[in-house]
Amino acid sequence: MGIGLSDDGQGARAPRRQAQIPPITAGALRFVPLGGCGEVGRSMYIYEYGDDIVIVDMGLQFPEEDMPGIDYLIPNVEYLKSKKDNNRGIIITHGHYDHIGAIPHLLDQLGNPPIYATALTRGIIMKRQEDFKGYAKPNIEVVTTESVIPMGAFTIEFFHVNHNIPDCVGIVLKTPAGTAIHTGDFKFDHTPVNERPADIERLTALGNKGVLLLVSESTDAEYPGHQISESDVQKSLEEIFKEVKGRVITATFASLLTRVQQLIWLSEKYNRKVLIEGFSMKSNVAVARELGYLKVKKDTLIEQKQLNDYPDDQITVVCTGAQGEDRAVLMRIANNEHRVIHLKPADSIVFSSSVIPGNEQTVQRLKDILFKRVSRVYHRATMDIHAGGHAKHDELKQMIEMTKPRYLIPIHGNYFMLKLHTGIALETGMPQERAMIVEDGEFAEMTQNRIVKLKERAPMDLIMVDGLGVGDVAPCAKRHRRAVYGAARIERGKLGCQG
Repeated sequence: MGIGLSDDGQGARAPRRQAQIPPITAGALRFVPLGGCGEVGRSMYIYEYGDDIVIVDMGLQFPEEDMPGIDYLIPNVEYLKSKKDNNRGIIITHGHYDHIGAIPHLLDQLGNPPIYATALTRGIIMKRQEDFKGYAKPNIEVVTTESVIPMGAFTIEFFHVNHNIPDCVGIVLKTPAGTAIHTGDFKFDHTPVNERPADIERLTALGNKGVLLLVSESTDAEYPGHQISESDVQKSLEEIFKEVKGRVITATFASLLTRVQQLIWLSEKYNRKVLIEGFSMKSNVAVARELGYLKVKKDTLIEQKQLNDYPDDQITVVCTGAQGEDRAVLMRIANNEHRVIHLKPADSIVFSSSVIPGNEQTVQRLKDILFKRVSRVYHRATMDIHAGGHAKHDELKQMIEMTKPRYLIPIHGNYFMLKLHTGIALETGMPQERAMIVEDGEFAEMTQNRIVKLKERAPMDLIMVDGLGVGDVAPCAKRHRRAVYGAARIERGKLGCQG
């Protein structure tokens, strides 16, 4: 698996020489996003105080449609390479790939500092590490919401949040400059499934003691209100199980273990066996079962070879491919390319996911194929069969009001999401100069008296990972991939519509 730098249209290029970054101001807390502030994905955030550095998350970002052949992008850590001895540790908020996916590639460059993660998150990281033999082995210490970890000038604590994967935490970073709260991906679900609600009491207590900085996600800042509860999603899914007569084929995100658990419970209630399809989903399910995060009766799960041993009204398939990815399970089923699962008119398809921005046309094309071939296609626009994992407007506002931070830095979003989030802060009465957008590679420093942005920037050339070997991804190679990829997509589309 090779790693390459992006090009500017003139050919592959070497890394830019790092700008001279001034030393951190004495007594100030420095914040530097190396990913996640300008895009949804590639999350990596740096906190510095004196000679001590704490890294939060280390994720990947999946490529745009004009990057055929590229597996994913990872953060550029050039700024940190000369500071290896200052890295006190890496803290991971949860087990999604946009927060853990760059770990195998970057650990060695950073001096292989210790990683701190909850049990499920550790399990997912170590399972993925099996695909990276020969890379630096992560040294992961399991933490809970009761853990207190000294990291140089930092003292790290944790609090429970809801998302759409179990075992998610937000982070409290206590420093001589003041306390910073890093939310991670979160929502406030008062009736969650298979976990407890977010720790609102703890967040309120932190706010009452004084918070210097709130670093809060922004993904759904444009949407009013609250996310619906996972309990409501389960009720809607149950209506489907009550009325369908054939197989239920549900596509969702591979890491959405909450949804997988709901589908297993409903299948057990309505006398259905469950086939899990998709490599990454199978891996996540295996880790979650081993650690006790997924509760499954003894004979519920079946293998491919057992699919035809049961009547169709006793079968649930849970699979990947809700985003219309070309080689994911649902697209292969739709195009009659799956080895075992072949669509029947009585089948019902359930899209239990949101559509990631940029995938709208691909998902609609997949839905059109499926509407031609099965009796029912259920999706989010017609039923409450998916709850997003990200706080909407009212939840973001509630987080600010509870924690009462002196400063807000929005993260985990495209620029317009970050901008909308600062607007929410203004609604709470925060002065405009205290709600600061810090884009990838920019430096913000703060004390109780002021927050400033430095004019210097860390190197931010895109780092692309592909499967062809080590080296840069040259423009000629990318142009060839675009042509081949485009022709293949057209041909697959014809086959799918004829099927």
